[in-house]
Order: sequence, then C-alpha cells, then structure tokens
Amino acid sequence: MTKLTLKTEGDTHVVVTRRFAAKPEAVYRAHVEPALIQKWMLGPPGWTMPTCINDARPGGKIHYAWTDGKGGGFHLTGEFIALSPFSRLEHVERMHLPDPTPDNHVVTTFTPDNNGTLMTMRMTLPDAETRTAMLATGMEHGMEASYVRLEAEILGTPV
Repeated sequence: MTKLTLKTEGDTHVVVTRRFAAKPEAVYRAHVEPALIQKWMLGPPGWTMPTCINDARPGGKIHYAWTDGKGGGFHLTGEFIALSPFSRLEHVERMHLPDPTPDNHVVTTFTPDNNGTLMTMRMTLPDAETRTAMLATGMEHGMEASYVRLEAEILGTPV
C-alpha cells in the first residue's frame, strides 16, 4: 500500500511506519502466527527462516533464525512483554551476529486507517552507538522487502 518510512528520534529511538491494505486483525496475526511469519519475514530475496518460534503471550519466547542459503545467517531471540490482540505488541529482542546485541525494546501498534492499517513500530535501543550499528546493517531495505511479502500474503496476491 505504501512504502516503509524509518525515522530516528533522540539518540536511542527508531520509528518505522507502514500502511497496509488489510485490516489490523490480519496484520497483527501476520506478526504472531509462526506459519505466517516464516512466509514474509525473510529480508532480502534469497533468504529463508528455517526456525520460527513465536510464543505470543506475556513472557513467551521468540526465536527466529535466517539463512541466505550460502552458509551465511544469523538469529534473533526475545520475549514478549505484553499483547493487546489486533492493536499492540510489546517485546524485547536481541540479534545474534554471532554475539548478542544489546536489548532492543519494541512496541508495535496496528491502527485502523480507512480500509487498511497503519503499523507503527517504535524501537528503543540502549544508546546511540547501538542504534547507529543497527541502522548500518541496511535493515530498512530488508524490512521493506519483508513487508511487501506480508501484504501479498495477507491479500493473496503474488509478490
């Protein structure tokens, strides 16, 4: 529906927004149901997610592992803090590249927007250095590619 926007706030925040041509319930489910997550949260073309544990409940664990099919890859671990079905997710995550990054506190909201959804993801990192390192990975391009797949999955259209 629209391209992803990524903005920084202060020294420690990253705010990502994107509109989807789907109801909040569908976009929310795509963020909590492992079978759906494995179809869209892949980053750049050629990557897959062979491991997807997403225990969507307060205290529930998150473990995703990605591979590029050429021997490269990384994984993410985390825990859910709070969930408000169809409107809000709050979790902490850390990337393992291979060593774990400092905790990234993430709050994602799903707001009705005409016939679609405005998704806002607010990330809070421990310091400016961690945020700079995270942004230097090129995450914005991988996120947009993933969100294009998410919307196609929800709408049942090819990417």
